[in-house]
Amino acid sequence: MTDHKTHILVTGSSRGIGQAIAQSFDPATIRVVGHGTKEQEQQLASDFSRPAAAKGLWQQALDHLDGRIDVLINNAGIFEANPISSNDDDWLLGWEQTLRINLTASAELCRFAVRHFQERAAEGRIVNIASRAAYRGDSPDHWHYAASKGGMVAMTKTIARAYAKDGILAFAICPGFTMTGMAEDYLESRGGDKLLADIPLGRVAQPEEIASMAKYCALDAPPSMTGAVLDANGASFVR
Repeated sequence: MTDHKTHILVTGSSRGIGQAIAQSFDPATIRVVGHGTKEQEQQLASDFSRPAAAKGLWQQALDHLDGRIDVLINNAGIFEANPISSNDDDWLLGWEQTLRINLTASAELCRFAVRHFQERAAEGRIVNIASRAAYRGDSPDHWHYAASKGGMVAMTKTIARAYAKDGILAFAICPGFTMTGMAEDYLESRGGDKLLADIPLGRVAQPEEIASMAKYCALDAPPSMTGAVLDANGASFVR
């Protein structure tokens, strides 16, 4: 391995979209450090429900990547129902946990990345995996999820506008249903055929499709694309 390789941190890479993203890069030219709740080969462990977790992960990633990160890909997230009929304390706890894991931890990592790029006077890229829910909303039990992803899109646009002058680029990807364990459970709970009927393409996305978009943003998207939000929802929601 040489210092000329691009160094990438991918959060939420233990399965689904994140795993597909991490596996999409050529190890001959890219060094990837992944992240999950359990430590595995080429994957650091960090629980984003804890306030200090993002900072600890960033430092661990720097240690594994010889002190240099070129690209941050924020993919980690949860999708848990939070009915308004829950008692007040449980509803608030569910809201705050989803916002912390899905948005606040990503914001912390984006901040560390921007400062890291600035300190090195180096170009860098941030790719945030948001959701169709950022624009379309979600089910009555998922206000918090939609809000977290809407916040991620707004944050991405703000970073792009603020730091393009420094060569720091930011992109967001908004998948619809993608065939991950999280989406499969939701499809089954909501009557899969009915939901599929709302997707003109006739199927949900595959993780590899989202990974190809993330890889493009991380490595090849032209600088003028910074701030772009890319949809991948089978035309179930067009803007």
